[in-house]
Amino acid sequence: MHALFEDAGKFLAGRILSEADASSQIELASGKRVKVKAANVLLKFEKPEPAELMAKAEAIAASVELDLAWEFAPEEEFGFADIARDYFSESAPLSEQAGMLFALYGAPHYFRRAGKGRFKKAPAEILQQALAAIEKKKQLQAQIDAWAQELVAGTCPPAIREQLYKILFKPDKNAPEYKAVVEASRSAQKAPLELLQAAGAIDSAYQFHWKRFLFENFPKGTAFPAVTAPQPPADLPLAAVQAYSIDDSMTTEIDDALSVQGLGTGTVTVGIHIAAPGLAITPGSDLDKLGRARLSTVYMPGYKITMLPDEVVQIYTLDEGRANPAVSLYVTYDEATLEVKDKVTKLERVPVAVNFRHDKLDHIVTEAWLQDPSIQIENTPQPLLDKREELSFLHRLAQHLKAGREQVRGKPENFSRPDYTFRLDGNGDNEPQGHETVSITVRKRGAPLDLIVAEAAIVANSTWGLMLAEYGVPGIYRSQASLAPGVKVRMSTKALPHAGIGVKAYSWATSPLRRYTDLVNQWQIIACARHGATAALAAPFKPKDAELFGIISSFDGAYSAYNGYQAGMERFWTLKYLEQNAITELDGAVIKDNGPNGVLVRADSLPLVISVAGAQALPRGARVRVKLGEIDEITLDIHGTVTERLDDPQDPSDDAPLDDSADDEEDVAGPIAIAVDVNESDSPSADNSNP
Repeated sequence: MHALFEDAGKFLAGRILSEADASSQIELASGKRVKVKAANVLLKFEKPEPAELMAKAEAIAASVELDLAWEFAPEEEFGFADIARDYFSESAPLSEQAGMLFALYGAPHYFRRAGKGRFKKAPAEILQQALAAIEKKKQLQAQIDAWAQELVAGTCPPAIREQLYKILFKPDKNAPEYKAVVEASRSAQKAPLELLQAAGAIDSAYQFHWKRFLFENFPKGTAFPAVTAPQPPADLPLAAVQAYSIDDSMTTEIDDALSVQGLGTGTVTVGIHIAAPGLAITPGSDLDKLGRARLSTVYMPGYKITMLPDEVVQIYTLDEGRANPAVSLYVTYDEATLEVKDKVTKLERVPVAVNFRHDKLDHIVTEAWLQDPSIQIENTPQPLLDKREELSFLHRLAQHLKAGREQVRGKPENFSRPDYTFRLDGNGDNEPQGHETVSITVRKRGAPLDLIVAEAAIVANSTWGLMLAEYGVPGIYRSQASLAPGVKVRMSTKALPHAGIGVKAYSWATSPLRRYTDLVNQWQIIACARHGATAALAAPFKPKDAELFGIISSFDGAYSAYNGYQAGMERFWTLKYLEQNAITELDGAVIKDNGPNGVLVRADSLPLVISVAGAQALPRGARVRVKLGEIDEITLDIHGTVTERLDDPQDPSDDAPLDDSADDEEDVAGPIAIAVDVNESDSPSADNSNP
């Protein structure tokens, strides 16, 4: 005796070995024995053999006209054998009964299950809806198949081109465009990104990176809505100083300026003046919401996306030739010993005499020029000559401050790597297109003007950070517990030491036009300047304010994304520079073992780290010459091979010095992480999974 039964949604047939009231022991054709509940046995038969019955039944099920079967079916509940006799004949054999069972079971839109081998036909209205949905699904699948065929043939359908960044990075895995890319990738046996490149979905490598960044960070575009730029308070006192800023020529958001009073008197007062949008932009206002949405200005070679609208920036930037609203920190020093005598914070208007541009002055303002008044350099601008004595004092002070911080750090700062400046010819102030000619110039870190500005910023950020803590006013701080390996800089609301800088506390408050954290801190500092000991009552953010923690979290994510994009675009233009100047070899230093991929080498003359194969035995610091391979502008990747070692392997002192400030663990560009998974199953659960 044989039996046809249901097991976990499948129909099986086999020989009955034993039978009881509640269950049977059945042997399948494979030899496997299963225990089957009596309720799951649908047919018992002597002939034909189970395999033969199953084959005949499946063929018959495929021939059943479901519309006709639905018409034959009664309105009340029925069994599969009953409708088989109505549909085929009164004497329908087992094969036709089983075939009807399979057909009914496989058509839930026509017939719903009502128990052991029993069904009830769907209402006409429900059936029509189901059939329409099935037809729509068929058409959709046909569209998916057509798009996939186009992609495999090397053409990108417009619908997929329009959805490119969504498909790659934040896909709806039920969308037909996404499914077409998956299907085509499987069919062509190509990675999705490679497939799309070959199909012409990516017209420009630069535009690919730019549009991907906008998609992920500025989905509504970079334009600002119409806003009213608030004017600064009219009652701010005018400072009795002539300040000056020091930035590069591309800076338009001038946040900071300096002034010096009292030279030659034995007591010198240094003013550190910070642009003060916080005097007019109020927490919760429309402008605040714009700043909080962006959190920072985004920088990239040849272009930037500002945190605040230009009309707001123009009111508060510290432009020369006018008195600008500022939060000023005045620090009074003994002119000879540089001992601090006093510190005071003021809210005022600060006259800015000149905006110095260090890229035009670095060749003049050297340590020798600052220390020796007799040195004269041709074409030195008169405003610079007018401030020479003040700059000399500021540089002496900066060196003193740096030495003091290094004593706290326990070791000197070693900034041996240069800074690089990118300039694009041909785009003006417009958005780059990726084909501009790029120039890369080198600027040594720690140049005198850099040192002056950096140390002044550290004084302001550490002083104001401690002031906030003293008054019990929360702020946003950066701290680092120690210089031990792996101890990272963190953001918090507590005034904790920053071991990397060598200060007791370090707030971010000197770039309020460019960083939202600095604007938040400026509001808190303004409250301290106005209210002193009662500042905690007046400050916009109170102790343990959950909103501050939210700002820190949002800023951390956005700032990391923006910096990552800036680094990626600098790498893009560095690769363009190699291409435009036909550079095929570079000299550099080994910075890290890269496992089976060889080693990482940092170029001497360009901001470039590359993976070099076949050089595992080279130690960190070894100097090498590298032959460059092909450039991939999509992955921002380039590989190389060592052709020559340039230092003496027997003399460790000949190794290249390594910069303490650099993170030698930095990633080298490689395959882009996309959200298209060609190995994912097509099950409903997979379709509904989050990308």
